Amino acid sequence: MSGLNIKPAAQCRFDILSLGEVMLRLDPGEERISTTRTFKVWEGGGEYNVARGLRRCFGMRAALASAIVDNPVGRLLEDLLLQGGVDIGNVQWVKFDGIGRKSRVGLNFTERGFGVRAALGCSDRGHSAASQLKKGDFDWDRIFGEGIRWMHTGGIYAGLSETTRDVILEAMQAARRHGTIISYDLNFRPSLWQDIGGMAKAVEVNREIAQYVDVMLGNEEDFTAALGFKVEGVDSQWSELDPAGFKKMIETAVREYPNFKVVATTLRNAKTASINDWSAIAYAGGQFVQARTYENLEIWDRVGGGDSFASGFIYGLLAGKSLESAVNYGAAHGALAMTTPGDTTMATKAEVEKVMQGAGARAVR
Repeated sequence: MSGLNIKPAAQCRFDILSLGEVMLRLDPGEERISTTRTFKVWEGGGEYNVARGLRRCFGMRAALASAIVDNPVGRLLEDLLLQGGVDIGNVQWVKFDGIGRKSRVGLNFTERGFGVRAALGCSDRGHSAASQLKKGDFDWDRIFGEGIRWMHTGGIYAGLSETTRDVILEAMQAARRHGTIISYDLNFRPSLWQDIGGMAKAVEVNREIAQYVDVMLGNEEDFTAALGFKVEGVDSQWSELDPAGFKKMIETAVREYPNFKVVATTLRNAKTASINDWSAIAYAGGQFVQARTYENLEIWDRVGGGDSFASGFIYGLLAGKSLESAVNYGAAHGALAMTTPGDTTMATKAEVEKVMQGAGARAVR
């Protein structure tokens, strides 16, 4: 029903390859970035999180294409990546210059928010190894020739530098040659674009990339901020998310980009930082489906919820589930991921399926 011609697993080395930067996330826990004296460290990256979710929650074979500086901080990141189970054979190690003038590991300071205090992120990622990758750095025909069913990347990596968009385009063109499905999460981040042209530049870059995408993903704001498509009937705070307006927007997007075989968007109404309404809609083959709505969902850490939606949704499509089932895998996985700290999922497939079936929160003993 999705219209995707996905290669059989038996013919491929990996189910998914993600292209993007992975940073160290420094988490102040219950305190604030500006006042804490201790941080807990996690790994995280918008593109990587999807591959890791598919590996850890859904048991699929996942790989990463990226670059990391070769120093003790980079090796800490490697250790975290190894724990996540994502293959790093296509990660390039960059020589350290002694102080990080030329290349370094990006840092992402993130506090969770609570009640009326919104979550806050502060990136320190300039001159990172992954941001300096350029066209020609990877032998994409070799990589995709080994057999990869699905490639995933997104707007965070596209906005990281002047060269990363070229890396994305080169990878997508190779993926097409090898029959690999391509997904892209718009993931608009104002901080990434503010110094290089703002929203207008984001739209320009993402529209160039969009012509190669089979499965386009985003949240309630992304299609407007990153592709320039307007959603009718929403206010500036995105507090009333009528699915009808998003369906009209998706129909417009598909007319403009007929290569979009599947489109999905999460719907989040943040009543407070701790209480959100959460759902998603998906489109394929002229049909829309909507996931169960999780009203008044209690949030522990919202960062990575959209990435976990993407991994659950992609799992459903890779596993041959119906579009309705896939969007519900995504919504349930995203909901569970936001009940635990860190960017990446701690959920199991069994837990996701229990939530999909409406299971309550009684203790399991």
